[in-house]
Amino acid sequence: MNNKLTYEELHRQLMYNPWNGLFYRKIKSNRNVRIGDIAGYTNPDGYVYISINGEYYLAHRLAWFYVKGYWPENIIDHKYRTPSNNKWNNLRHVSQSCNIRNSKKSTRNTSGVVGVCFHKSKQKWQADIKLVSKRKYLGMYFNFIDAVKARWEAEKKYEFPNCCTISTAYVYLKKENLI
Repeated sequence: MNNKLTYEELHRQLMYNPWNGLFYRKIKSNRNVRIGDIAGYTNPDGYVYISINGEYYLAHRLAWFYVKGYWPENIIDHKYRTPSNNKWNNLRHVSQSCNIRNSKKSTRNTSGVVGVCFHKSKQKWQADIKLVSKRKYLGMYFNFIDAVKARWEAEKKYEFPNCCTISTAYVYLKKENLI
């Protein structure tokens, strides 16, 4: 991503509303753009891109730069996992590993809890957790709830709650009044 855009140029061309997460044009950059227009477009993955002086920038990184006055060194994470939601309270500056911990549940997940799956050959529930590109085995359990509890305990041990804003293990246990 090109970071040659200056803070002054960003503020000259755009206005960021931290409550709705949108950028608005302050100048007419071409014949199709009017002052006050919402800037940017959403790509198929849900991220918003904004063109400034012929360069494209991710809106969440622009929001950080707009508010803080410097380009983020690491990743700007969408806390609630909606990449088009660039409201200020949804953005945070995190490491790559923290960002990965806050990823959504895979579409292939059938248990509803990240890190918990049914092992057909053993007829037990397996729990695991991924730590810095290595998967840590947490055990096999006869019932689903014990596997979910093991996952939640591991998340707490490895400080996932600091990164993962919506733990599927926590949500399940809370719903069942088990924590």
